Amino acid sequence: MTSLAYLRAVDDEQSWRPEVEMFEALLDGWRTQQLSRNLAFGTINNGARIVRRFQEHAGSFPWDWTPTEFEIWAASLRAAKRAHSTVRSYEVSVRLFLAYVCDPAYGWDRACLERFGSHPIQICTDENLAVHATEYEGHPARRPLSRVECQALFDAADDRVDAIRANSRKGWMPAFRDATMLKVTYGWGLRRQEVVMLEVSDFGPNPHAPEFGAFGVCQVRFGKATNGSSPRHRGVLTTSEWSVDVLSEWVDDVWPQIRLPGEGGLWPSERGPRVSKDRLNAAFATAARTAGLPAGLSPHCLRHSHVTHAIEDGYDALFVQQQVGHSHSSTTAIYTSVSSDYRTRMLRASLDKSIENTRDKGGNG
Repeated sequence: MTSLAYLRAVDDEQSWRPEVEMFEALLDGWRTQQLSRNLAFGTINNGARIVRRFQEHAGSFPWDWTPTEFEIWAASLRAAKRAHSTVRSYEVSVRLFLAYVCDPAYGWDRACLERFGSHPIQICTDENLAVHATEYEGHPARRPLSRVECQALFDAADDRVDAIRANSRKGWMPAFRDATMLKVTYGWGLRRQEVVMLEVSDFGPNPHAPEFGAFGVCQVRFGKATNGSSPRHRGVLTTSEWSVDVLSEWVDDVWPQIRLPGEGGLWPSERGPRVSKDRLNAAFATAARTAGLPAGLSPHCLRHSHVTHAIEDGYDALFVQQQVGHSHSSTTAIYTSVSSDYRTRMLRASLDKSIENTRDKGGNG
């Protein structure tokens, strides 16, 4: 059904609120366009939610929106201390919506003009949109953890398990699950979605590293999707015996007691086959608070920590990039924040090599 045909169907129903009906028709049409592009349902629904929020703030409909209303709305987001990246993403959603409804190919401009005497215009321009000026716009508080901080976080999670078991209380197995989730997130450098969607069958041996047994490779099946693609798949090679020991204890001793029959999810919840990302967030927040870590950190900091510590341990930058699934080395570089001790060692090694080369040249002279 074309846009104009849809409106004729609305006319036949003799709608008593034509403005609302038109606005809903615009959103429905935009949703259909995005579905045809294979965008995720979450992305589509979030965009519609943002457009509705702007409409409520403006108190008018798209054919009456003005650049001034858009700028006042953006200013209110800044006043609410929204992150720069959040403000920009909100603005982009409105811009994309208007790009659709202003496209003459869909006929919405003519339909609005016929019904309301005006038509939508693109009110989002380069002059009033937030600029993407830096590659990383995350909150400065979100940084890699030092090795000492990682250990403190994991110790706090383990202490919670011990405290629950010591008091003969139920819930030690979910606490054990939460502690293991945090360690696996760090050990394989995974995103939150990648972690919670893991299944036991996603792990397998690496013939080139038999010492890791059945956990030599982690097959990530729900990697970050881009531009309407399906989730990207990658294999993450295991790099430490410590992470294998942690996961082996969970899979062999605890997981069989908590899993649901017939389900292979690695992190069963109390009510379903797997926990949500919110559970991972809560587990991190509880352990971080107990460990006395600074506010503002998140589970994603464990992924940053994995990248940083791998570089410090001497792994090749390209290997680390492929491990964490970055398309560009510049993205991996953003994640890297090597310690001052590491930089001092690199400087000392470089200076020693330079001095040695100078001596060799002098001796040859």
